[in-house]
Amino acid sequence: MLTNQGETIVAISTAIVAQQGSIGIVRLSGTQAVNIARQLFFAPGKQDWSSHRILYGYIRHPLSEEIVDEALLLIMLAPRSFTKEDVVELHCHGGIIPVQKVLQLCVAQGARLAQPGEFTLRAFLNGRIDLTQAESVAELVSAQSAQASQVALAGLQGKLAHPIKQLRISCLDILAEVEARIDFEDDLAPLNEQDIIRQIEQIIVEVQQILVTADRGELLRSGLKVAILGRPNVGKSSLLNAWSRSDRAIVTELPGTTRDVVESTLVVGGIPIQVLDTAGIRETSDQVEQIGVERSRKAAEAADLILLTLDITSGWTDADQLIYAQIKHKPVILVLNKKDLLPHNLTTANLEYPSEITNIVVTAAAQNKGIDELETAILKTVTSGNLEIANTDLAINQRQAATLTRAKTSLLQVQETISNQLPLDFWTIDLRAAIQALGETTGEEVTESVLERIFSRFCIGK
Repeated sequence: MLTNQGETIVAISTAIVAQQGSIGIVRLSGTQAVNIARQLFFAPGKQDWSSHRILYGYIRHPLSEEIVDEALLLIMLAPRSFTKEDVVELHCHGGIIPVQKVLQLCVAQGARLAQPGEFTLRAFLNGRIDLTQAESVAELVSAQSAQASQVALAGLQGKLAHPIKQLRISCLDILAEVEARIDFEDDLAPLNEQDIIRQIEQIIVEVQQILVTADRGELLRSGLKVAILGRPNVGKSSLLNAWSRSDRAIVTELPGTTRDVVESTLVVGGIPIQVLDTAGIRETSDQVEQIGVERSRKAAEAADLILLTLDITSGWTDADQLIYAQIKHKPVILVLNKKDLLPHNLTTANLEYPSEITNIVVTAAAQNKGIDELETAILKTVTSGNLEIANTDLAINQRQAATLTRAKTSLLQVQETISNQLPLDFWTIDLRAAIQALGETTGEEVTESVLERIFSRFCIGK
């Protein structure tokens, strides 16, 4: 259900955790926001209640005058606010009880609890931001790396919306030219068909340039799932600990120590990486270890990339071959671990392993060696798919990719229509479809169901 903008909404806009967080913010937006604040907030002295001022005082129960909290009040009157409505923020002490009490008092005075993303939805509906900027708000909040944050901030500043809006304007100009020739054919000069063809070709090129950032965006937002796989006691847990610079996994000389999947989240080259240290895969009669091995297989199947870890002192064994046979359909990096234990008269060149494995890294995890080379190999695997992760401001999401793909398809259809020398009326059909798709990307043309789907994924209070 879309927001009823006649109502004043309220929500807690900061994470509230017991004994953590020094400030808790309760946000109000709507025509009654200031009136509700006046009923609850006592500002001693002659403090100015005008817009964009911060007042100091107390939040009190309007009937009993019991003091609920000492707080700051921030006033932002329309249209100079995030929602372009009157917005009031009550900056309370952090913790669960004070903030919840303030929220309940606001509701008692006539405010309605906000739905997820309703503040941002109002900002969109009131023209404060477009749809790509609204989505960037959510992406900025959930960013798992500095690079993902940079891309979201660029989107919030309109760096994605601007080129798409310009492409839509170009399509509208072409449509106007074509429709003018349909309606006033005798009064205007003939349509410059070659010029129209050149314009459409250029628009398609620019749409494609934006579309190629979709995979990049998916990586930055969702990250990469990497599973460390191998036989027991090859150093998988040591590798995780060295890579994450922590003792997440228990390390002993006994095989089968890791009985379950251990997770750690890292950032490599701007990409969030979920690393899964799995139980050693082998045949065993231990029921608990069997469960761990089965979970390892499931983790490997769900992973985007496998780090197949080999004990360099043992070489490639039949057990390694069995594991590789189960995961060779996935991208694999062969990690030759325990180089520090390799006799001086032996080198990695003497090892035998499947010739199709070309991405190989040598490590000594127990001594924290080879980790930089491992990260380089992971980034090489990622960028081999033509994904340029670094130094970019554009990275579209799946919804934006879908609408832009529709726009490109419609424009290609216009080209085919022109090539087949069909009447101008046929040109306008696909031009309008392209304009519609570009408008849906930025929110200039969007349905209520799409808005509900987008904003339902927001957190409450944003």
